[in-house]
Amino acid sequence: MSRFLLSKLPVTVHLKSQPLDRLGFLIGAMRNTVNKSIGIILPIVFFFLFSYAFAQQKQDEPKDAKFYIDRGIAYGEKDQYDQAIADFTKALEIDPKSANAYYNRGIAYAKKRQHDQAISDYTKALGIGPKDAIIYYYRGIAYGEKDQFDQAVDDFTKAIAIGSKGPGAYYYRGIAYVNKGQFDWAIADFEKALEIDPKSADAYYHRATAYYFRKEFDKSWKDIKKAQDLGYKIPSKFLENLRDASGRKN
Repeated sequence: MSRFLLSKLPVTVHLKSQPLDRLGFLIGAMRNTVNKSIGIILPIVFFFLFSYAFAQQKQDEPKDAKFYIDRGIAYGEKDQYDQAIADFTKALEIDPKSANAYYNRGIAYAKKRQHDQAISDYTKALGIGPKDAIIYYYRGIAYGEKDQFDQAVDDFTKAIAIGSKGPGAYYYRGIAYVNKGQFDWAIADFEKALEIDPKSADAYYHRATAYYFRKEFDKSWKDIKKAQDLGYKIPSKFLENLRDASGRKN
């Protein structure tokens, strides 16, 4: 860019009529003029070039919220959650009523363990669109991560009532019940999760913990064995506690 500007500046002058002792002065004056011109012209040119490029970039940006949602999801699948959040935010600038954008941004926040922001976005999504079981499900998980187990149970219950078909809502509600000390309810939920997915090692392990707190140690050992057979690595501290409480090795 600078070479283009210099080629257009008036750097050629005719000195035939000038005395020899004036030559150095004229050349110096000419250089000062050129340097001043460059100093003035370059910032102006760069300003207009930048302004044009910025305006062109803004003009070229897609105006469709779906574009940013789809790209945000793609970023999320690559674990690039900051970029995903930026795209979902852009989608919301275009369409502030996009429940899908709020939901997906909530997922990205949850992946970054920013659970307050996640809960806020899930709540906004639920306030805009139809009540979706999957949003209640993920908000329930976020509440559970914050040890807000009453809210977690409530959301998983809503997800199940709306029509959540997988084992997840029962499984996570069971964990919330364990944390609330409601072990009978927890066992019932783990059993329901296992009816849906009989190979859920997680459900067997967490049902074992509920049996442990109910002091039904034989049932706890039975579930521990099933979880281990499915490849679950039982925490050593729990095994130690179960051995001490049951008086058994395994």
